[in-house]
Amino acid sequence: QVQLVESGGGLVQPGGSLRLSCVASGIISRFYNMGWYRQAPGKQRELVASNTSGGSTTYADSVKGRFTISRDDVKNMVYLQMNSLKPEDSAVYYCNAANTFRSYWGQGTQVTVSS
Repeated sequence: QVQLVESGGGLVQPGGSLRLSCVASGIISRFYNMGWYRQAPGKQRELVASNTSGGSTTYADSVKGRFTISRDDVKNMVYLQMNSLKPEDSAVYYCNAANTFRSYWGQGTQVTVSS
């Protein structure tokens, strides 16, 4: 059974930082593209950052220079370091593991940026 479990969300003031973590079980993460998505109320789920199994990274324009995705395939984990957070970053953040044949999602972790 495949599981992705996110952690690290919470309430933070504008300008603050959070680090999200996602641990994968039931898969070997180095064979998957790992990514972070987010969904705010009333909006579609959108890609925040991704890291392919080959090591290429992609960021949404809105987070470039502020967020960093990293992965540890020994631990089957992917991280999202979020700095200089803005209120518009508030959303549920989801971890995703995908390859040609499968796509798996975590249950999400809430990030709220507010003073």
